[in-house]
Amino acid sequence: MNYLRRIDLNHLVTLQALLAEKHISRAAIRLNKSQPAVSHSLAYLRKVFDDPLLVRKSRSLELTPKAEELVQPLEEALSQLTTLFEPPKFEPAQADRTFRIAMSDYGSSVILPRLLPQLRSLAPKLKLVVTQGSRESMIASIIDGECDLAFGVFHEINTEIQSKTLFEESFISLADQKTMPDSGEMDMSEWLSRPHLLVSLREGSNNEIEYALNKMGHKREIFMVLPHWGIAGDLIEGTDLILTVAAKALNTIKNSENLVVFKPPFNIDSFNFDAIWHKRKNLDPAHIWLRNIIETTTID
Repeated sequence: MNYLRRIDLNHLVTLQALLAEKHISRAAIRLNKSQPAVSHSLAYLRKVFDDPLLVRKSRSLELTPKAEELVQPLEEALSQLTTLFEPPKFEPAQADRTFRIAMSDYGSSVILPRLLPQLRSLAPKLKLVVTQGSRESMIASIIDGECDLAFGVFHEINTEIQSKTLFEESFISLADQKTMPDSGEMDMSEWLSRPHLLVSLREGSNNEIEYALNKMGHKREIFMVLPHWGIAGDLIEGTDLILTVAAKALNTIKNSENLVVFKPPFNIDSFNFDAIWHKRKNLDPAHIWLRNIIETTTID
C-alpha cells in the first residue's frame, strides 16, 4: 500500500506507452501529451523504480531488464483497473464460457426446458454443467466457488450469498385412482393411515410437509425415500402409496389416467424457489446476463 501512495497512476499509463513505443515522441503522440510532459514522467518513473527503464543504444531506446520484467504485469494491472471502472461488455453470441449450476431434478424440469432453447439461440458457444446435491452442499459449493448458480429452497443462507425468488410453489398429493374415495378427496385420517413416498436426497424430516405435520402433532408413515422424481409416478400407480410433492414437480412425473391429483387435507405452507449466487459474481456481466435469462424464462 505504501508503494501505491508514492505513485500517480497516470504515470503508469505513460510507462505502458513508453515500453510499447520505445520512443518518447511516439509515446507522447499515443497519449496526446507533449513531449516534455512524457520526458518529465519518465524521469519520475526512473526514481520510483530506481532503474533507467529506457536506455539509448545507437539512435534508439531499448528496455532495461527491469523494464522487460514490467511489461506483462503492467499490462495486466492496467487492464484490471480498466475493468474496475469500465466493466467489459458481454456478447452472448461470442461467449465461450462454462457455467456450473446446482439443482435437483425438480429444478431441472422447471428451468431447463425453457432455458436451453434461449441459450442455443442467443449464446450457442456457452456451456452448462449441472450438478445435484443437498441444500447444504449447494450453499457450500456457491461459497467455495465450485458453482456459479444454485436453485432450490434455502431457508437460511450465508451473508456472502445473494438470492432471487423465481416463483412461489405449493403442494399437491397423488394417489392411484383405484385407492381413492368416491369423492375424489381424502380426509386427514385417511391420508395419515396410508403409506407415503418421499422424494428427497436423504432420509429425515427436513422438509415442508413434515414441518406442517409436526405443528399439528402428526406423523406420517414413510414407506420409501427416493432421491429423484422421474420414476415416482410409476411407483405410485398400482399401489396404496401417496406422493405429496411441489405442484410443478408434475412436469417430471409420468402423466397417467390411473393417477389422481388432489389437495392435501391440511395446510402446507407454500415456499419460494430461489436462485442463489455469491456476491463476488454481482458485477460479472456474463453472470448477470444468465441470471436475467433464467428469470425471464422461468415458469410463473
